[in-house]
Amino acid sequence: MRYFILFAVLLGCFVVGFRFGEQPAPSVPMVQQNEANIGFDWAFGALVGNGKTMVAITRDTTLKSGEEIKMMVRLTKDCYVYIVHQGSEGEIDLLFPYNVRQFQTDYTVDKNYYIPKGRSWSALDKTTGKEIFFLVVSSERLLDLEVKIGNYFSADESKRQQLASDIVSEIRSVRKHYSTYATIAEKPLTIGGNIRGTEKLDGARRPDVATIATQISANNFYSKTITIDHQ
Repeated sequence: MRYFILFAVLLGCFVVGFRFGEQPAPSVPMVQQNEANIGFDWAFGALVGNGKTMVAITRDTTLKSGEEIKMMVRLTKDCYVYIVHQGSEGEIDLLFPYNVRQFQTDYTVDKNYYIPKGRSWSALDKTTGKEIFFLVVSSERLLDLEVKIGNYFSADESKRQQLASDIVSEIRSVRKHYSTYATIAEKPLTIGGNIRGTEKLDGARRPDVATIATQISANNFYSKTITIDHQ
């Protein structure tokens, strides 16, 4: 019996020592979990006041009829950018891409895409109210959102109000689904070592809104909503 007890004690020590000597399984590095696979530059500018000063729009703001707005998107990584506008009467416009076919025809990294195209700006008309701009960016195409947008534009006018609500609901649903993914970096671009913020115009000259762009990087998903109080 005495030898049996001694043998059991020695065996237990051997097992415990072996377990403590095991190598732990390698863990997934945190840097992989937070690595940015979304990267783009985005500018949203307005020409305000009688002097038509260009200012960056980064949050909800107030603009007046006759003032002008413009956006710019420039991809720095392969990702999918959607900019949807909901007007004061609930109507929907797809501002970017210009149409969903663009993802196969003209959608490349390191190219400036302007909204509206070229150097022209969009002047706010006399229809006042709340105007909402949804910026939604994903590492993969949001096919359900694309389908709902397509349904809206192909529908009769009488059905578009409900379909517009479906688009907004889909944007909110996607945003909720990806709510655990955080923005990694969001900072103003620097040009010549200086951060550009405002620019006053001379006469009818229109500036390049890209000079007030923000660099954005995120993991899998990014969204931003800006409401313009159009007065």
